[in-house]
Amino acid sequence: LALVMLVVMFSMAGVPPTVGFFAKLSVIEAIIAEGFTWLAVVAVLFSVIGAFYYLRIVKLIYFDEVDDPSPIEAAWDEKLVVSLNGAAVLLLGLFPGGLLAVCGQLF
Repeated sequence: LALVMLVVMFSMAGVPPTVGFFAKLSVIEAIIAEGFTWLAVVAVLFSVIGAFYYLRIVKLIYFDEVDDPSPIEAAWDEKLVVSLNGAAVLLLGLFPGGLLAVCGQLF
């Protein structure tokens, strides 16, 4: 579960090759295409600030000492849902074309 949390936090921080990176990239490209370069700079700045908080969670999970070292048990269905979510985040980041095509048709 810690690995899935790592993938999700990287996605929220906008680290390639996750879907969060392509989402942020698409929004920033659209902002620049409309001529709002200053807004794109602000968006990048806030993304960097947000990445600090998301990556701090990864640091806490992997590098900091735990108060209670007993393992946390999760049911198989909880593990399945979390794992499917992590796989979707990673796969949509590696192959964003299908998702971008669907979004392009809707809007």
